Amino acid sequence: MNPLVLIVEDDASIRNLIGTTLKAHNYKFLTASDGESAIYEASTHNPDVIFLDLGLPDMDGTEIIKRVRSWSNLPIIVISARTEDNDKIEALDAGADDYLVKPFSVEELLARLRVVQRRLNSDQASAPSESVFVNGDLKVDYAAGCAYLKGEELHLTPIEYKLLNLLCKNVGKVMTHTYITQKIWGSSWDNDIASLRVFMATLRKKLESKPGSPQYIQTHIGVGYRMMKVD
Repeated sequence: MNPLVLIVEDDASIRNLIGTTLKAHNYKFLTASDGESAIYEASTHNPDVIFLDLGLPDMDGTEIIKRVRSWSNLPIIVISARTEDNDKIEALDAGADDYLVKPFSVEELLARLRVVQRRLNSDQASAPSESVFVNGDLKVDYAAGCAYLKGEELHLTPIEYKLLNLLCKNVGKVMTHTYITQKIWGSSWDNDIASLRVFMATLRKKLESKPGSPQYIQTHIGVGYRMMKVD
């Protein structure tokens, strides 16, 4: 079954474009043109995924993310004209799962949605056979869907958690940018690699006590990333 999508966008032309695209591909959707109506629709209709613009007339989109995250972990994909890494990091830290920059192609929008749909359908089925992964002070409990550092739970977004799982399952191996983006988003768009760098930065900030001297995640410049084995 296709997910129910909530489109939060104050620009009527973009809102109609997204709605028409979803309707043409048999997706059900709701719309909201400001923050208050977005929160009302999200709390009343419990959509499966939110497409969220950050620049709304009554509140910033990051506030919506925080308020939705107070009761739900549903996937939130930001669609914004803001291109600075700081804007992306702020949205991801607030709890967004993905960040798509305007202008965007409808093909990429649908690809992002298909990734969310696959994740909703298969996250549990794709969990590793080992129930717990331990590496130094890092512990990932796959059955519970939680990660801990020094006994304290890490508050990760779904994409951050999926990225951490991929790193843990390939501990000691260098994974290329293309390999990681294919596994996480199902594609290797230029925006995916840019998003990967942002997600890796936010994950590191939560995981590493000294990001400048990483203990867990090593960057191979121009190639990819590796989870290091900690004695």
